[in-house]
Amino acid sequence: MPSLREEIKQTRPFKSLYEETLLNIVRSSEVLSAGVVESLKEHGITSTQYNVLRILRGAGTEGLPCGAIGERMLTRESDMTRLIDRMLALKLVERTRHEGDRRVVVTTLTEKGRQLLSTLDPVVKEAQRKLLGHMDERSLKELVRLLEEAREKAGSGRGR
Repeated sequence: MPSLREEIKQTRPFKSLYEETLLNIVRSSEVLSAGVVESLKEHGITSTQYNVLRILRGAGTEGLPCGAIGERMLTRESDMTRLIDRMLALKLVERTRHEGDRRVVVTTLTEKGRQLLSTLDPVVKEAQRKLLGHMDERSLKELVRLLEEAREKAGSGRGR
């Protein structure tokens, strides 16, 4: 297996182990994400849209306001309203006014959005298995623990 230096054709050593580690995390994220993105592309959806659909499925029939969806996203989205607008055009989500506070607009899944998620669940599960299936459960749990620790110490990266 090539090292990151070999993979990115860097001739000089990294300036520090911190730099090498951080760049490995970034590169790994890109490579692993690309594997999932490819499986979603065949179904005409982006990974960001898939993330919104998953968030809304978790919210249930109550749905969520745009800001609450943004807080739960795995990656930052600069314009949630535009993203939701595109998903409205695809008829994957719908917007309604909150009954208790008419100023609040709530986004919920449509039946088409639910059906797409049902179709994508096994597709994404298979992509995850292909990408990480070489690792045993203990290794995966340790990797999760280490990444969570890194995010916690970094302030979760959410505006902190």
